[in-house]
Amino acid sequence: MLGRVLPGTRSRRIEPDMDNGNGANSLIILALPLLLLGWMFWSANRRTKQMRQFNSSLNVGDQVVTSSGIFGTIRHLDDISAHLEVADGLIMRFDRRAVAMKQADVTAPQPARPQSDDSSEPGQ
Repeated sequence: MLGRVLPGTRSRRIEPDMDNGNGANSLIILALPLLLLGWMFWSANRRTKQMRQFNSSLNVGDQVVTSSGIFGTIRHLDDISAHLEVADGLIMRFDRRAVAMKQADVTAPQPARPQSDDSSEPGQ
């Protein structure tokens, strides 16, 4: 029922019916933001844990890729930075958090094969 007519009134004034599951609606309105916040905290903690595990698994000699896409080999590690050799004799220092993944995790794109206009194919 959308509303009710008040008894004893001449006009047919309709007031909204307030007892149609109002408690359930309020509960849903309050529960959804709380569930969203809980999910956000849980996923942030999970990502932090994964990054901590990855950083602890890094070793000198690992081939890695930084978050900016620079490929290199770890030559020195400390608590704050990683020294990467990106070319022969060229060592760059990065914040340890900038090391995004190991190179073994990256699938290298296959180089494009040049197509030849060779007319010696069979059938021609």
